[in-house]
Amino acid sequence: MLFSGIPFLYYFLPVVLLLYFVVPKCLKNCVLLISSLFFYAWGEPKIVIIMIASILVGYVSGLLIEAFRHEKAGKLILWISVILQLSCLIYFKYMDFFIENFNRITGMGIPLLKIALPVGISFYTFQILSYTVDIYRGEIAQKNPINLATYIAMFPQLIAGPIVRYKDIAPQLNVKGATCLQWNKQSQRKISIGRWSEGRYANAEDIAVGIRRFVFGLGKKVLLANQLGELCDIFKTSQDKSVLFFWVYAIAFALHIYFDFSGYSDMAIGLGKIFGFHFMENFNYPFVSGSVTEFWRRWHISLGSWFRDYVYIPLGGNRVPKWRWFVNIFIVWMLTGFWHGAAWNFIIWGLFFAILLMIEKLYFLKVIEKHKILGHIYVCLAVLVSFVIFNATDMREAGQYLISMIGFGGMPFSSAETLFYIRNYGLILLLSLIGATPLAKMAVQSMSGKEKIKNIILILEPVILVVLMMVITAYLVDGSFNPFLYFRF
Repeated sequence: MLFSGIPFLYYFLPVVLLLYFVVPKCLKNCVLLISSLFFYAWGEPKIVIIMIASILVGYVSGLLIEAFRHEKAGKLILWISVILQLSCLIYFKYMDFFIENFNRITGMGIPLLKIALPVGISFYTFQILSYTVDIYRGEIAQKNPINLATYIAMFPQLIAGPIVRYKDIAPQLNVKGATCLQWNKQSQRKISIGRWSEGRYANAEDIAVGIRRFVFGLGKKVLLANQLGELCDIFKTSQDKSVLFFWVYAIAFALHIYFDFSGYSDMAIGLGKIFGFHFMENFNYPFVSGSVTEFWRRWHISLGSWFRDYVYIPLGGNRVPKWRWFVNIFIVWMLTGFWHGAAWNFIIWGLFFAILLMIEKLYFLKVIEKHKILGHIYVCLAVLVSFVIFNATDMREAGQYLISMIGFGGMPFSSAETLFYIRNYGLILLLSLIGATPLAKMAVQSMSGKEKIKNIILILEPVILVVLMMVITAYLVDGSFNPFLYFRF
């Protein structure tokens, strides 16, 4: 089930919201959990068993790790839990990749398993891993299995993140005033319409902000990302490619993946606010970055911070000899690429950024920070090249695309078909380029500083949101192009 689908928007979500705000406080997490499991099982009911098994392993492991944290048994239990969680991820996501490459090396013909990838397994596996590791480091385990399962399975951030850490929302998992279960006595989340007070609340302001964030995220996904994705598909099937068309494709795909993923993150954060949760930001206008280092502080923030805290720092970070530091960077970025998909182009994509980051830190980070324009141009070119590699079906196609982009593919610079699609999608590309920067946000904030304009904005905002939802719905009813890129990963 997609957030940007009619079944979710007009059937599933209204029913869940109604139940959530009607049931007693002690049952709100139960509603969230049951609806999340239903959401997850929508496409293939069998895969929900995998998630439930992972949750049970994480729950039992957490309790045991906390009980034996200061003994050798605690570390052993942690390793067993990590191995079990990663084994599940490797089996479903990477086993065919390993078999295929083993066959190529050995010449054997071991048949591929062709197992369907459970949606969201990369995200909830990382959440369970961070939960158990944090308990070993001193955090308190969740005693209530319903609360832990709600944290892991929560549908707003299940399929696309952000990767939420248990310790960041642990106080919010309990609903203030809920006394149906003993575990809820020390609660922090209150679901009511009222003024902000102590703890985490889903007050009227939060709900309004959540709705606005969700609708604008949905608009980014349907009105921008989907149209850009359609242009990318047209390019892929075109028989009249040109150098200019390759560059248009590279720009369109980079913007497509940004609006697709950041739009889903916005929807997740917005839904979280409506339910009384506060998730971390996942994107912060990465295309305004002046270096690749800065780009990765702004792009998929939750994934970058996860690898930093649970892989890079435990490996020694940069407080090791220089050669070891290089190894640490390569390991982290190889894993970052591999996390995105079981193919060599994802690994090469990760290593491509590892090389750029090392070169930056060693040689010219200070230069590009001093010359901002040069830095922006360099980042944009690097990102475009990287996403061409990212979206290629294999490295041969990636190489052909990159060669064609610099005019060595034997193609004309432009063509009638290229100009036709530039005219047809030019407005979408222009709006997307502007939307990928904070210009619109800055303009609204500037106008909001004036009292009269602020009041006008407050009056018009509900109207704008309703109109935007009507336009989005029209696009969806029309059956327009509406995939979600990260289902591949």
